[in-house]
Amino acid sequence: MAKAELMDYDKALELFEPVLGFEVHVELNTKTKMFCGCANEFGSGANTNTCPTCLGLPGGLPQVNRQAIESSIRLGLALGCEIAETSRFARKNYFYPDTAKNFQTSQYDEPIAFNGQLTIELESGRQVTVDIERAHMEDDAGKLTHMGGAAGRIQGADYSLVDYNRGGVPLVEIVTQMIEGAEADAPEIGKTYVAAIREIVKALGVSNARMEEGNVRCDANVSLRPRGSNILGTRTETKNVNSLRSVERAVRYEIQRQAALLTAGGTITQETRHWHEDTGVTSAGRPKSDADDYRYFPEPDLVPVAPSRAWVEELRATLPEPPAARRKRLQADWGFVNLEFQDVVNSDLLDVLEATIAAGAPAQAARKWWTGEIARLANAAGVSAESLVTPVQVAALIELITDGTLTDRLARQVLEGVIAGEGTPSEVVASRGLAVVSDDGPLVIAIDEALASQPDVLAKIRDGKVQAAGAVIGAVMKAMRGQADAARVRELVLERAVSTSAESAQEPAE
Repeated sequence: MAKAELMDYDKALELFEPVLGFEVHVELNTKTKMFCGCANEFGSGANTNTCPTCLGLPGGLPQVNRQAIESSIRLGLALGCEIAETSRFARKNYFYPDTAKNFQTSQYDEPIAFNGQLTIELESGRQVTVDIERAHMEDDAGKLTHMGGAAGRIQGADYSLVDYNRGGVPLVEIVTQMIEGAEADAPEIGKTYVAAIREIVKALGVSNARMEEGNVRCDANVSLRPRGSNILGTRTETKNVNSLRSVERAVRYEIQRQAALLTAGGTITQETRHWHEDTGVTSAGRPKSDADDYRYFPEPDLVPVAPSRAWVEELRATLPEPPAARRKRLQADWGFVNLEFQDVVNSDLLDVLEATIAAGAPAQAARKWWTGEIARLANAAGVSAESLVTPVQVAALIELITDGTLTDRLARQVLEGVIAGEGTPSEVVASRGLAVVSDDGPLVIAIDEALASQPDVLAKIRDGKVQAAGAVIGAVMKAMRGQADAARVRELVLERAVSTSAESAQEPAE
């Protein structure tokens, strides 16, 4: 695939104003699908969670999932939306192999939630208010896997496989109004907005919000308006971007690509585009249809959704603390500077860190272990940090360090044992014999042996060159297999160096 010509980003912003829009698709974590009783599970065997209804077979009639309606209302409320007194489903008609019914059951002109607003804060401190046009309910499509070819894409594939397990999974699609005035912050606005949506749905508990599993996906709309013009440019829609970093990169790429094409005298095609994470480029998909092309008409098999105002207010009362307010509270409570706190947020460790601190761990120690050794092990294994160890286990590990049972070095070995399933931190300490040696007796023996084997070092220590004690300390720590407190070893080395000197001076001459 040939790489498009790109214009320097700063030069593109001199010539054009970027105009943005985002459609974020949130998969709800209901037990069953939107309109049938099939399980809503990720990772099941292909085409095992299907039935006549979600496959669109004759005689299969849909029935609305009440929990999906409730989750959609709560999400709409959290986004500051009005909740419609009545809304209804429609058929969005188009053919695609992963849509077994040949239409998507969605909402068109009567969405469940509308007229919302979300304020986000960029790393510079700039606040941007994003107006939300609507948050409507629909069902998801299946998943295509392209076999053969070089990179698993449809271009060059020998054939494609379709898994309809995801077909019919409940979705909420959140559509923004046009975002103007983004300027150079356009890529970061995209990333931060999607991150804020993801944070909200996690706090509400309505989605697993794992972008790597497609629970949260973003369609990024980008167009360029020439400086000084009031005429909007033609937009492109980069589909199904499923990581925060990719949203940022895709927006930047489209700005640079479109600017280069326009200044060369070309035109922008209104189309969907695909983001390629490996090469960092977008490629053309299909011409983007307008609403009329989908031939929407009301779904004849489903009655309108009409939530009572009392129910809406009951659901409003269940909303959690807004994520932005929660972040500010936690940072103040923990005493983290901005860089420390941002490191936790960027690592997606806020929830596990809060739980670890609630289990009794000091805030700084909890941050150190989660963003340090645990994150390193998780990255090496290609899994999430919270999948390796629980907050309670980490708090127990930190307590053993605090009370002197473990050094940091020993604690790393204990952590490995906990992850390997050998038990709690205390059980691993006992089974592996990893506790710090607290009896000075074995330490003194090891120190005397190390001093005796290094008389030149002993002489230097006696001459006041205490930094020379490092060689003896290292030898002792090795002899004790790391199960000694280095600070205590240092104290004893200096004491023994002096005492052995005094003992030698008192020995009678032969």
